[in-house]
Amino acid sequence: MTNPVAEPVNQIRQREVVRALSGVLPDAALLFEREDVQPYECDGLSAYRRLPMVVALPDSEEQVRDILRICHRLRVPVVARGAGTGLSGGALPPADGVLLSLARFMRILDVDPASRTARVQPGVRNLAISEAAAPLGLYYAPDPSSQIACSIGGNVAENAGGMHCLKYGLTVHNILKLRAWTIDGELLEIGGDGLDAAGYDLLALMTGSEGLLAVITEITVKLLPKPVRAQCILAAFDDMGRAGQAVANVIAAGIIPAGLEMMDQITTRAVEPFVNAGYPLDAVAILLCEADGNDAEVAEEIARMTAVLQDSGATEIRVSKNEAERLRFWAGRKAAFPAAGRVSPDYYCMDGTIPKKALAPVLNAITALSAKYGLRCMNVFHAGDGNLHPLILYDANRAGELERTEQFGAEILKLSIDAGGTITGEHGVGVEKIDSMCLQFGGAELAAFHAVKAAFDEHALLNPGKAVPTLHRCAEFGRMHVHAGQLKFAEMERF
Repeated sequence: MTNPVAEPVNQIRQREVVRALSGVLPDAALLFEREDVQPYECDGLSAYRRLPMVVALPDSEEQVRDILRICHRLRVPVVARGAGTGLSGGALPPADGVLLSLARFMRILDVDPASRTARVQPGVRNLAISEAAAPLGLYYAPDPSSQIACSIGGNVAENAGGMHCLKYGLTVHNILKLRAWTIDGELLEIGGDGLDAAGYDLLALMTGSEGLLAVITEITVKLLPKPVRAQCILAAFDDMGRAGQAVANVIAAGIIPAGLEMMDQITTRAVEPFVNAGYPLDAVAILLCEADGNDAEVAEEIARMTAVLQDSGATEIRVSKNEAERLRFWAGRKAAFPAAGRVSPDYYCMDGTIPKKALAPVLNAITALSAKYGLRCMNVFHAGDGNLHPLILYDANRAGELERTEQFGAEILKLSIDAGGTITGEHGVGVEKIDSMCLQFGGAELAAFHAVKAAFDEHALLNPGKAVPTLHRCAEFGRMHVHAGQLKFAEMERF
């Protein structure tokens, strides 16, 4: 994937679209001058940028409906955008279309302690849901690292997870209902208040669909009671392979921690001056293992995990003594991405997911790739569910470094497939991983994906060119015939 080339705006087309949209939006909610649309040129994957032709800023469902109807009639591409924190280029705008911002949909509509649910608009920040529910002793479980800024609508679009997804699940496991609008302005009410519903599971289909099927304007989320107690173990290791095996050993022991995260030495040394978490900087890798529940449950689980970690070769084990220390342990993990900016001008965050048994060989292979490409890599990830987030450090101002970084990243994704995993765990495909989709899926599978897309969006106007590659693109990529099942995990063990 190379950075999209800025295209000159078709001014005649732009005037036509602005004129049509001005009938449903006030002037202040319709942007088209270069200096006004430039803030929307990229999402969190800033390596790829493109100016939108028009930015629309609706503040009601009726305006969203009317915008979509106009764009459908004029055959104008539409890309929905939330907080812009996505890391796969999913909100990269169309040069010939409308960037539909949902930033003004910021209301928490209802918090119901009896049903333990909240109805929220898509622009509500992830953390704001838990803040609103806290006085009732409730919280929203999925907690991405960017939860202070990311929006719940974006979480649904990418099926986001977070530090505690091992025990409490991803976004798809924590929502009940959606209100969404198709490209031709039809309202879809998906899901329900019960545990099951007749027919296909459209709620799961919509979650993680990356804005290709509909525009979401309301989400009903599940809330959970706040645990009585939480405690975190920090375990240090002098070998990355042993740390990876320790993760597998914890799960094999029948323990499901509330959180199980790993950071390598490059990462801990980057974040320690940032948050003063007290990490052992001589450790090659550290694990954060959290237990939550009532006092007896936490005490038992901490004791069991401590024993497993000791038997797995941990060189040092600390157990948080109080809530302040527990939060310090987690602060470094949550700050890993911003801390990367302290040690490198740019970073490229990957998102492959692998079986836990493959952690050690895959991490060793990533180390070998780092040497091959001459680029440092910070390894920080949701170890409990095998969701890797290698941060490749590079300098975009140096000729060829972005291209080498992309090649490095593509090889990491191939490693994930080779190990029996997948190319994304929670960041989505967007434009970043679209060629890697050709490695993971065959022609029949991609055709089925396109059939689902066509059922919702016949003219492919919603977020075009994202997530699902065309068969022609895969043929050009030259790898459509390679299916994940044909790749050999043993190939990576040579690293």
